[in-house]
Amino acid sequence: MSASKRAMLVAGIGLALVLLAAAAFAGVRWWQDRHRTDLERALSYAPADAARFSWTDWAAVRSELASDVDGSSSVREVEDFLSEGFDTDLTSTSSMVDSAGPLQADFGFSPAVVDWELLSQGPTGSVALMGLPDSLDVDELADIFEALGYQRPESSTGVWEGGEELLARLGPGISPQFNHLALDADRGLLLASDSSTYLGDVVEGLDSDSDHGLDDVAEAIGDPLSAALYTGEQACRALSMSQADEGEQATAEELVEAAGEVNPVTGFAIGAEPDGDVLVAMSFETDDQARTNADSRAQLAAGPAPGQGGDFADRFDLGDVTADGQVVTMQLRPLEGSYVLSDLSTGPVLFATC
Repeated sequence: MSASKRAMLVAGIGLALVLLAAAAFAGVRWWQDRHRTDLERALSYAPADAARFSWTDWAAVRSELASDVDGSSSVREVEDFLSEGFDTDLTSTSSMVDSAGPLQADFGFSPAVVDWELLSQGPTGSVALMGLPDSLDVDELADIFEALGYQRPESSTGVWEGGEELLARLGPGISPQFNHLALDADRGLLLASDSSTYLGDVVEGLDSDSDHGLDDVAEAIGDPLSAALYTGEQACRALSMSQADEGEQATAEELVEAAGEVNPVTGFAIGAEPDGDVLVAMSFETDDQARTNADSRAQLAAGPAPGQGGDFADRFDLGDVTADGQVVTMQLRPLEGSYVLSDLSTGPVLFATC
C-alpha cells in the first residue's frame, strides 16, 4: 500500500472514530433525557456555578387549577390565574409573576404559555430557563422580539440584546431578568437574563450537562408543581438559623442538641406535589448519616419553629420521614391557610439546619 493510501486510510479511520464518539454522546444524552423528569432535564441545562434553583411547572399548575389560559388570553385572565396560583402557594418560585402582564400582552410568552420555568442563581449571575411547548412557533416568537426592539443575533441561538433602556421604553413592570433573551429551537428553550455576557456563557454551556450535586434530591421530589432546590453550601446559608435573632438561635441550639446528631446536608429540595403535600428531600454524605438524620430531623420538624414563629405543627402535619440511601424525605401535609413551600424555602428553617 502506498504512503498516500495509508494516510487516507488513517484519516478515514480517525474521522469514523470522531463520528462514532459524537453519535455515542448524542445517544447517551437522548437516553438520559428520555429517563429524566422535566425538572432533572432543566437542571442539566443550568450553569455550573448555580447554587439556588426555583422551579415552576406551569403546564402542571394550569392543569392543577383547571385553568384554560393560553397565549390568546387577556392580561386580566392571566392575572386571575396567577392570583389563584398564589392562594394555593404554587407560584412563589417564579421569576415571571411580577412581569406576567406585559409578557402576556407583548412578548409572546408568559406563565400562560410556557411549559415550565427554572430560575438558576449563582455568584456570577442568574438565568431563567423556560421550556417552550411544541405548538409555539419559535420563528414567530423571534419576530416578536425583533419588533419589540431586541437586536436579532447573527446565530439562531445567540443572545437577543435588549437592556434596561429598552424595557423602560416598553413600559413599567418588566423585570430586568428579561433584559436579554436567547432561543434554542432544537431544545425547545427560551432563556432570559439581566446580563448579556452571562447569558451568552449559559447558551454556550448548554451541552455540558452540568452536575450540581442535586440529582438525588431532584429525583426524590419527582414531578413537583413548584419547588426550591439548593446545593449543600447554599442550603446551609439560605436556611441557616443564623438569620434568627440571638434568643431564637439559643432556643434552636437547645432543640438540636435534644434531637440528636445533625449532619450538614449535601443537597436540599422542597416541592409542592400534585396531591397537595409538600415533599422535602435532603441528601447526606453517607447512608448512615441519612438514617441518623431521618430521626433527628423528624423530631425537629415536629416541634417549635424558632425564627418562623410558633410550631411547625401550626403549618403542617408531619407524615412519613424515611431514609433511602443517602437521601431523607419528609412528607408535609399543609394545614388550611398555610403557605408551607413559600415559608420554608427561605430561612431560618430549623429542620434544615446544618
